[in-house]
Amino acid sequence: MIPRYTPAEFERLWSEDHKFAVWLEVELAACDAMEEAGIVPKGTAAGIRAQKVTLDTARILEIERTVKHDVIAFLTHVEEKVGPDARWLHRGMTSSDVLDSSLAILLKQAGDMLVLRCDTLFEKLAVRAREHAKTPMIGRSHGIFAEPVTFGLALAGHAAEIARARTRLVTATEEIAVGKIAGAVGTYAHLTPAIEQRALTALGLRAETVSTQVVARDRHAAFFSAMALCAASIERLATNVRHWQRSEVREAEEAFTVGQKGSSAMPHKRNPILSENLCGLARVVRAAVVPALENVALWHERDISHSSVERMLAPDATATLAFMLDRAARMAEGLVIYPEGMKKNLDAAGELYFSEAVLLALVEAGMARQEAYVFVQRNAMRAWRGEGAFLDNCLQDTDIVSRLGEPKLRAAFDLDHALAHVPTIIERALRR
Repeated sequence: MIPRYTPAEFERLWSEDHKFAVWLEVELAACDAMEEAGIVPKGTAAGIRAQKVTLDTARILEIERTVKHDVIAFLTHVEEKVGPDARWLHRGMTSSDVLDSSLAILLKQAGDMLVLRCDTLFEKLAVRAREHAKTPMIGRSHGIFAEPVTFGLALAGHAAEIARARTRLVTATEEIAVGKIAGAVGTYAHLTPAIEQRALTALGLRAETVSTQVVARDRHAAFFSAMALCAASIERLATNVRHWQRSEVREAEEAFTVGQKGSSAMPHKRNPILSENLCGLARVVRAAVVPALENVALWHERDISHSSVERMLAPDATATLAFMLDRAARMAEGLVIYPEGMKKNLDAAGELYFSEAVLLALVEAGMARQEAYVFVQRNAMRAWRGEGAFLDNCLQDTDIVSRLGEPKLRAAFDLDHALAHVPTIIERALRR
């Protein structure tokens, strides 16, 4: 994580102080469960909690430099702070019981915060989509003029995609909220499934179905994949904003605030810096997927090849996606819309976007589809070359007029008809 792209709550979430506090929480939950099972003296966990222990992160790291083991360093420091009762902590447990259960708690906390940010982005997009539900613009396929849409429809599509990303994150967060208190290779040799169940329930987790020494890493891979898909959806929105802001398009642009400067050399510049930044950050989040997938295949009951990867990926990917969601929401809210620019580009299309309507009218008049296609295309190609407007060309084409008549031909050039169902689509997309 770097401060530039890390929301404050994610900096706190992934801090060493918070990590060690969660480790202690896991140890005490396990201790509570063992007390209930009668294998640890009653009141041990309560006695430790009553001391209101303040862990010293610097001291833990100092011990680790000697013992070369983070969990042992942590437990050693807890013993320094707590005294004799600390001997009952970690009874029958292995390091991964603490590490994996704690990671599940942290990832669940991160996932919950990401879901809330998805909600915010969805709402910002929904407001703008409804605002411009009837603002016509030219649709494009392959970057080329296609048929009319509305700006609200375009934004509603992005909102629906974010809603799907949210659903995936909810599912992935639920799947990752799994821990283990099952001992060295997951066989409960010195524990019991009941102890694990009680401890994990207290922590808001479920037990891994079949743990080895670790929680299975396909769960983590699913979580990182859900984040990558969310980042990709944000990138699609950002890519569209970049296109809309192009000088020769100018249909919408990012807000340009008072005092903002776009270029160190060219004072006139208003660059799409937010959307370009989002496209770049999406690459970072997606880059976590392959290492997460490669973490699934660990040796036998476990190795630690996954550990170093997750220490980097979990904070970086979650914090970066959180930053992206925050930035995308602000970008959507502040987006400056140019309906006049959209009209200009619609006009530039020269009504060619009614070609399908003319084609269908000829088919309904009894022509074979491919024959009708030839008649419509030849008039459209003339318009592309600047040889008259599309409607005028069609009106001068006796093959078309003789079959349709002028009134029916003109009726095919109806923008309201082309966009009649757009409000229905938008409300379908924005219905939660």
